[in-house]
Formats: sequence, C-alpha cells, structure tokens
Amino acid sequence: MELHDQESEGREILRFVVPAEASGERLDKWLTSVTDMTRSHIQLLLKEELVTVNDLAKPARTVLKGGEEILLILPEPEPLELLPEDIPLDVVYEDDQLLVVNKQRNLVVHPAVGNWTGTLVNGLMAHCKVWPGINGTMRPGIVHRLDKDTSGLLVVAKTERAQNSLSQQIKDRTAKRMYLALTWANFKEESGLINAPIGRHPINRLKMAVVANGRQAQTAYSVLQHFPQMDFLKVQLLTGRTHQIRVHMAYAHHPVVGDPLYSTKEQHWGLEAQALHAYRLGFFHPLSKEWMEFTAAPPQDFQNVLKKLGRPWAEGGQEDANIDFIIGRDSNPTDHQSPGA
Repeated sequence: MELHDQESEGREILRFVVPAEASGERLDKWLTSVTDMTRSHIQLLLKEELVTVNDLAKPARTVLKGGEEILLILPEPEPLELLPEDIPLDVVYEDDQLLVVNKQRNLVVHPAVGNWTGTLVNGLMAHCKVWPGINGTMRPGIVHRLDKDTSGLLVVAKTERAQNSLSQQIKDRTAKRMYLALTWANFKEESGLINAPIGRHPINRLKMAVVANGRQAQTAYSVLQHFPQMDFLKVQLLTGRTHQIRVHMAYAHHPVVGDPLYSTKEQHWGLEAQALHAYRLGFFHPLSKEWMEFTAAPPQDFQNVLKKLGRPWAEGGQEDANIDFIIGRDSNPTDHQSPGA
C-alpha cells in the first residue's frame, strides 16, 4: 500500500493502493483500518462521492480485489456553530495532538440542552483559535466527560487521529482514570470491584440507577483511610457510564459526601459540591505511543475537609505513593472482590 498527500483546489487528497492481502474486504471497513477516521465518517465520504476506486465512485459495500487505486478527498472542516468564550482554564499539558485540562467545578463539559454556552468546549474554542478537523468539523474532541460539579483531569483530542486513539484506549481500558472521593460510613473491605449495570432511573429521569437492563458498569475502589463518619477512597473507572461513581457508591450504601442527587445526608464540612475529584489520568500518546500520566490536587474545600479529619494534603500536592492506580496497565480487574454491600 502506498499513501501520500496531494493538494487539489485547497483540499487534501489521500492516495492508496490496495494490497493483495486486503482482497475480500469491504471498502469502508478497509479504509477505516488504514486511516484515522471512524467508519461512519468514511461512509459519509463515500456517500458524498469523495472516494473513488480506479477513478469511479463506489458504495461502502464494495468488495476489494487488491491492486485498486483509491483516492480519498478530505473536505475542508466546517466551522462548528459554537461561540468561543473567555473561560479560565487550567491546562496542565498541551501539544499539537491533545491537551489535558484540570476542570473546575460548576463547569459543564459539552454544550447540550440547557447549557449551550459557558461550557468547557466554549472555553477550549477560545483557548485554541484554530482546531484541526474531527469528523469534518473544526472542534475539540471530547473523548470522556466529568459531571458538572466533579473537578479534575480530562483529556481532549485536537485531531481525528488523537480522537480515535484515545477513544479506543478508553474502550479497551488501557487509558486509566482514577478519582479521590469521600464517602459516608465505612467499607468493611479495604478494596473491591462494584460490578452492577447502570441505566436511567425508572422514576426520577434526572438520575441514573443500578437497573437490570442497564449497561455494564465496573468501578474499582480502595480505602486510603477510615474516619469515624466516612472513608477516604481512591476509585478507578473501568467503564464510563453517566454518574457512574456516584451511582455505584450510593448502591453500595456509601454515597459520596456532598452529593446533592444520590446522598440523603446533609452536606457538611463546608464542601461546595460532592467530594469527588479526578486525580490521576494515564494514557498512551496517539503518535509517540509513550505512556503519559498526570495528577491534579483536589479543590481547596476538599483539602480543608481532609485537614479537619486529620489527614492534611501534602504541601505542593505531593501525596503519598499509595494514591496510584488500583488496576495497572497489565492488571486484571477481576482480581478485586465485589463489595459485600
């Protein structure tokens, strides 16, 4: 296979020669395997006749024989109808493929009904004046999210290649996301794996819940320290369902302290929101394949509670070494026992 870039009327053209070993494969599936594009995006380009096989437009279902010359015309990315907004962002790392931001509380990640402005994406549009195209649109690539009132680390893709790589790493569980949380009462076990499906709450549609017909959800936890009224936990996501940690902790009868939706206890200790913070994030860089890892200290009110409990956060954010991933890159999540709750 040969691949090189050309220019035609300001648009980039990719040229491929199909190798013999690709004989029998579908056109759309093969192009997905050799580009940084999603299959749905490839199918859209085929439908718009921006792909030719031996100078002829062909449908996605075309079966390759080997030896064909394929030209793929990349359309100019269309601007996304989002207003850039001057929102202060704590960007902890950035290169031409991605950036990592330490998201503050009270910030919605992505525009949606009820929050078309004032989101992280609006702030990112202002932070980086020109975004490369992702699925034909100039926009940041959101590959995972944090709840509005959950603080901490979040990686954002700047290119389609980064978007696809990071999304796949999250799907394959090679990307690692670890949180710090304060939860009510004390776990009997020092560590465990909560494996319970999550879906929309059958009555309160604003909430999620553990339901029989929900999507698979797995949350690993480990107790960092027991206190008389609560536990200080590190929690690792193995899947990424809406409100997952908050739902699983409430299901285990240890709701997150300060959670207004899933905890029936009053908010104490001067917390401004739920005591849940995305502390550590690790992934392989989409281009270099180098393992990258970042940490961010919890918000000041979270630290204040820890200090009142007798566990002050170390100066400079350098905490003890056991606040590390529960499940490493080569570990099996089934090694952890399910909680007795």
